[in-house]
Amino acid sequence: MKRAIYSGSFDPMTNGHLDIMRRASRMFDELTIGVVHNPNKTPLFSVEERVAMIESATSDLGNVSVDSFTGLLADYVNENKFDAVVRGLRATSDFEYEIQMAQMNAELFDKGIESVFLMTSPEYSFISSSMIKEVVSLGGNVENLIPEIVLTEIKKKFSK
Repeated sequence: MKRAIYSGSFDPMTNGHLDIMRRASRMFDELTIGVVHNPNKTPLFSVEERVAMIESATSDLGNVSVDSFTGLLADYVNENKFDAVVRGLRATSDFEYEIQMAQMNAELFDKGIESVFLMTSPEYSFISSSMIKEVVSLGGNVENLIPEIVLTEIKKKFSK
């Protein structure tokens, strides 16, 4: 049985993230979505809110679970005995960052753990969580770019 993790801050989750989640869920027997808590950042949504939104958006995917963690991804991967780490790539700039991270993780991962890169579908290649937050904060419409549950919750955040 092959188990993978797709990790990120997902603040907020976008349709690009959801696309990678759906595609990765077809590639592995089990896929865990790992919501990273980074104490050096001030997120819009709490870890618990992000986990709940991802659980709602992926509820139709029977082999997907959602968890959260703090610290090094490599430690979480090794402790939970994953076979692979899934990463999404939007552009060349993502690749440069991701290849460095994958090479560092290769030193930290237990033997046999692979990094798997999935290209973002073209219709989502321009979407980023930070851009979503900026557009919504300025009153823009992002309903085709994020799952419905995220749209509902982000509107609540910015209506306060």
